[in-house]
Amino acid sequence: MNVWIAIGLTFVGCYLAKLLGLLVPAGALERPLVQRLAALLPVALLAALTAQQTFADGQQLTLDARGAGLAAAALALVLRAPFLVVIGAAVAVTAGVRALG
Repeated sequence: MNVWIAIGLTFVGCYLAKLLGLLVPAGALERPLVQRLAALLPVALLAALTAQQTFADGQQLTLDARGAGLAAAALALVLRAPFLVVIGAAVAVTAGVRALG
């Protein structure tokens, strides 16, 4: 029964968050600071998710093949490689490090 209570509370919380977003006046959303933050927030969230998925293993910080793959992808991005090359480099380096280890 506790699972259904958690699901119900999550549903109510999501609905209220959506409703609060609709109640924000349009003038508040047109401010330059708000627009700048709205443009940068998805990038920050994606970077945080990538770091958490790459360097976390449960409750511990870890450095394994995923870190090497991320470094390879970052290097490919610095060299302005196309997106598929970035993904391919990350996959190849991660697979190579896992095969060696």
